[in-house]
Amino acid sequence: MSKYRVAIIGRTGKGNYGHGLDTVWKELDNVEVVAVADEHEQGRAEAAQRVGAPRSYADYRQMLAKERPQIVAVGPRWLDCHREMVTACAEHGASMFLEKPLCPTLEDADAMIAECERRHVKCAIAHQTRYSPRLARAKELIQAGGLGEVLEARGRGKEDRRGGGEDLMVLGTHVMDLMRLLLGNPQWCQARVSDDGVPVTRETVRAGSEGIGPLAGTTIDAMYGFAHGVTGFFSSHRPKTPGGSRFGLRILGTKGMLDITTGGLAGVHFCEDPNWGSNGSAKPWVLVSSEGLGKPEPLQDGGLGMGNVAIAKDLIRAMETDTQPLGSIYDGRAALEMILAIYESHRTGALAPLPLKNRKHPLSLL
Repeated sequence: MSKYRVAIIGRTGKGNYGHGLDTVWKELDNVEVVAVADEHEQGRAEAAQRVGAPRSYADYRQMLAKERPQIVAVGPRWLDCHREMVTACAEHGASMFLEKPLCPTLEDADAMIAECERRHVKCAIAHQTRYSPRLARAKELIQAGGLGEVLEARGRGKEDRRGGGEDLMVLGTHVMDLMRLLLGNPQWCQARVSDDGVPVTRETVRAGSEGIGPLAGTTIDAMYGFAHGVTGFFSSHRPKTPGGSRFGLRILGTKGMLDITTGGLAGVHFCEDPNWGSNGSAKPWVLVSSEGLGKPEPLQDGGLGMGNVAIAKDLIRAMETDTQPLGSIYDGRAALEMILAIYESHRTGALAPLPLKNRKHPLSLL
């Protein structure tokens, strides 16, 4: 069987090539990189050499028309170009591996999905953690009742200099995606967005960097309602004194806790403690490996590259079976919807039912 033709879109200085979406194809035997597109001349030349592409283009539209790739890696991390790039790829019949987050607004997301559906192409999102084999074991543990009755989930952003609105958009997408993977779709969101304790207003909305769109808040506090009475929380705070590493998700049940950090292999640990560490309890945390709870880990952690390989292979599987990738464009939209529901709840001062009726960016309506 001939190899799949892969093209790569980058944008040096404006999102570059994401987190390794260009080099992942060197790890697959059934693909060949035929071209790279990048408006930046030096960046384009370096990328072509890096991935062994025989041809390069300044205009990605020209590349798509001439090369007719079956798969395109849409690498730029900046969001302002995602809609037009995904639309162009779909118009040329190419399936995609797209850097996260999906796009700035639900209007954009809906249009991108409509185009993919119309052209019958697939789009996988770079949510690498959901592809970790450890996450599959974690989901099995929850479903088997290992945590008892699940009561709540607690997620936090990276809370570095981007803490608050930027952290929510750039890194919160991973946490939202994990919540949905393990708990299903939320039904509502109640949230508050503030700057140093003062609720944000139209005057404090700012333009986000990297094409993110409108941003607001140095502190985000959100609560979600899931099925069976499970409550989810997400918070991000821009600290005055940086420190700590809380980025991830913790699931709490009547029998114990599951702690998850992001990555290609992901850190997944279980603590069988119904007291959740209170009342002086100090139960040990046990690794949930790719083989199961408490079993040695036979895999080496390859970082995000490990997750990228899994996504690329799964995208090809989805193309061949006419199914959706494990982390599809629909999952990317759902994570974005959870993010924007925070601003919608803050804007209306009320609980925001999900899915959102408002498809515009809530901060543009303050």
